[in-house]
Amino acid sequence: MSAERSNRGELTRAEIVRAAYQLFVTHGYNGTSMRQIARDAGVALGGIYNHFASKEELFLDVLIHQHPLQSILPLINVAQGETIEEFVRDAARRIVEGMGQRMEFLNLIFIELVEFKGLHLPRLLELFLPQLMEFSRRFLGGNEQLRPIPPLVLVRAFIGFFFSYIMTELLVRDQFPEETMEGALDHFIDIFLHGILVLPQAVQD
Repeated sequence: MSAERSNRGELTRAEIVRAAYQLFVTHGYNGTSMRQIARDAGVALGGIYNHFASKEELFLDVLIHQHPLQSILPLINVAQGETIEEFVRDAARRIVEGMGQRMEFLNLIFIELVEFKGLHLPRLLELFLPQLMEFSRRFLGGNEQLRPIPPLVLVRAFIGFFFSYIMTELLVRDQFPEETMEGALDHFIDIFLHGILVLPQAVQD
């Protein structure tokens, strides 16, 4: 009986988180009430407080469990490639594909940055740090020589670089001629790997 009650409680909690996520990304944090969440989750208002002490605690739970890094980090940590370049190309495509399916999550990021001033970001870093370090080891484990960049800075640059690709795809893709956007991801990958300057030797050749 206790196991059945526990399972029912887990299902109720999951339904509360699902309803809260949809309302937060649609109406924002301040535009969402606990009463609305209870209604959409199909539970009594008091039932939410059996699982979450406050709306902010519920938001943090949503932010953690709906964060794209929950699914993206395991994907990029199994990226394939015999060279650093092959590894980066595979990992970048995994990030873009994974994030492209979760664009509504950007609304949660904006809530965290604008309404909470990044209050919960240290908690997210603590949660994802082990997988970020594993990813950095994949970078550093290759045979190619890399510039002496701190591992977490390297990972931060990688994720940020391709997050910016996703953002600009969302904002400007329809504003430019299609032919100028072809192969854009490959260009982003090349810029990340090699920069934008032509090496002097390449110019001479």
